[in-house]
Amino acid sequence: MRRRLPSLQALQCFEAAARHQSFTRAAQELALTQSAVSRQVAVLEAFLGVALFRRTQHGMALTPAGADYARQVRQRLDALERDAVDVMGRRGQGDSLTLAVVPTFATRWLIPRLPQLAARQPQLLLHFETCTRPFLFTDTGVDAAIWAGTPQQVQQWAGTHAMRLMDEDVLPVCSPHLLRASGYGSGPLTPEQLAALPLLQQATRPDAWRQWFDAQGVDAPRAVAGPRYELFSMQAAAAIAGLGVALMPTLLVQDELASGALVVACPQPLKAQRAYYLVQPQVPQRPALALLKAWLQDVCRQGGATDTR
Repeated sequence: MRRRLPSLQALQCFEAAARHQSFTRAAQELALTQSAVSRQVAVLEAFLGVALFRRTQHGMALTPAGADYARQVRQRLDALERDAVDVMGRRGQGDSLTLAVVPTFATRWLIPRLPQLAARQPQLLLHFETCTRPFLFTDTGVDAAIWAGTPQQVQQWAGTHAMRLMDEDVLPVCSPHLLRASGYGSGPLTPEQLAALPLLQQATRPDAWRQWFDAQGVDAPRAVAGPRYELFSMQAAAAIAGLGVALMPTLLVQDELASGALVVACPQPLKAQRAYYLVQPQVPQRPALALLKAWLQDVCRQGGATDTR
């Protein structure tokens, strides 16, 4: 059956006009005349049978239907552009995946291990986006996501299924200068002593410190107080700067602990409250994703070593 699709030029003109709220600016962006843009939008409205713009005292504005359609069209055009750039970049060779990853895990754990994947699957090309919270796969061009959460949180991610990669242990870490400045020498501290220090908070895990202190059987009224950081990399940087104690997954601060930039403030881990998962939509799996999953399983089974020999 022939698809009932509007012309690509009409969609481009509409998207630009919607974004600028101006036919004139859309025409300048697209190197067309204003009348050409207006004509294309009129053709699109006739095709849809819906008014996308309305005249106002100061020019034009999107109708509610036009605003909804503009968001959808923008996503589709972005996806078409990504697909075209991807094909041009690969020149018809191999396959590619777009992976959404929690940022610090990507930079500290995953990317340093990608040479292993390149040696094993040289034709597989990975593109990366960041994610700190669950999202709808249908609204993106993402094939899969690596995300940290509890089993309950993963189960609540609608329209997906997940493969557990590794458990996550967290430890309180800080700058050695903070310990000395607080009069504790080189530490380590008891949980009661730790409760009196500034605590750095993770925006996506607001109850992390409370859970840690509860696990130690310590009452800490200031467990949720302190500056909040969205990314673990920001929190690690703040801890190195001496701004407070960070509750960090140990696999994300191995280099800082080895160099002495950070030290363990209290050697009491909070074990396996969360894990890292590969999350994918409930659609037929692409062969490229199967290759990535097999490699991730092998690396995690081996303990995440970075040796590529």
